[in-house]
Amino acid sequence: MKLSKLKVALTAGIAAVAISSSANAAVDFTGKTIEWVIPFSETGGSAKWANFFAPLLAEQLPGKPTVVVKFMPGAGSTKGANWFQEQKHDDGTLLFGTSGSTQFPYLLEDPRVRYEYNDWNPVMASGTGGVAYLNAEDGKKFDGSANNLKGIDFIYGSQGATTLDLVPLLAWKMLGMNVEPVFGIKGRGDGRLMFERGEATIDYQTSSSYLKGSAPLVEAGTAVPMMSWGALDQDGNIVRDPTFPDMPSFKEVCEATVGCETSGDDWDAWKSFFVSGFAVQKLAFLPAGTPQDVIDTYSSAFDAVRKHPDFAKIAAKRVGKYDVFVGEGAEKALQSATSAPKSAKQQVKAWLKDDYGVDLSK
Repeated sequence: MKLSKLKVALTAGIAAVAISSSANAAVDFTGKTIEWVIPFSETGGSAKWANFFAPLLAEQLPGKPTVVVKFMPGAGSTKGANWFQEQKHDDGTLLFGTSGSTQFPYLLEDPRVRYEYNDWNPVMASGTGGVAYLNAEDGKKFDGSANNLKGIDFIYGSQGATTLDLVPLLAWKMLGMNVEPVFGIKGRGDGRLMFERGEATIDYQTSSSYLKGSAPLVEAGTAVPMMSWGALDQDGNIVRDPTFPDMPSFKEVCEATVGCETSGDDWDAWKSFFVSGFAVQKLAFLPAGTPQDVIDTYSSAFDAVRKHPDFAKIAAKRVGKYDVFVGEGAEKALQSATSAPKSAKQQVKAWLKDDYGVDLSK
């Protein structure tokens, strides 16, 4: 699917949702506990996303069950995803959440991946954004471009080169910045803690985590926003993130930086993975074998959540101003999140091998 048609297709998916109203009458979760497993640590954006939606989902599911968020971090989320692949439907009380850090290893055919997205049943998907920020000292040198940052050696806490971190790592490389990743953290929240302790000098967080954990650092003067990754408009162009309208997008910073190009192989590869990792960044799944009435019940519940009169206002403060997809919209979102042009994947694989010794060409 062309990038220019992505937003239109996803929006059309929302309009096309037709969820059976009889599903709720057939499924009842009274007295049950639903476990929503997140394959990251409890400090990151996925945790904040699930913890935001969990009580809202519980209120809308028939029987008003308890929804408990549990965490299974490890191997950049592939540990939890591999575990979920082995789970089969029991009684509708298991939900699993993924993010771009789960999608990217799948796209890049990482040998750790033993999961297949097409086996799972998506019931909700949502977009997000991301913000890169600097420490106070280096932030003084930022003028809307990276020209004054090129001679600085930055340290960055990373979950791994094949995770969602490849979007910021490639962006900083395109800007000509020297950013040394320290691999092995279990979640982006751990990266923020490294930044707070002075062990890292540059960081990025997804929108929900930035709003809650990093914005206070900016207010305190210990962090300086550099850029958001941006968002897609109806024509597939990178524009400013609606959650951070006063912050320049990566495209704007790239255009202002000598040597950074918003066309060509690097840009096309970056944009393809940005679309896959952020436009449809987080998804909620039921396991293989789940009956259609249970799938419809969850889809109906998430549909009711997003249509609640106060949802947009509350979500803007907690997770940002992004679309939520259910039903057919979630299916279309999954397709966009787990596909990228072959040329983009080849470009990223070459970069990973050259810069980090990660060989995924086999």
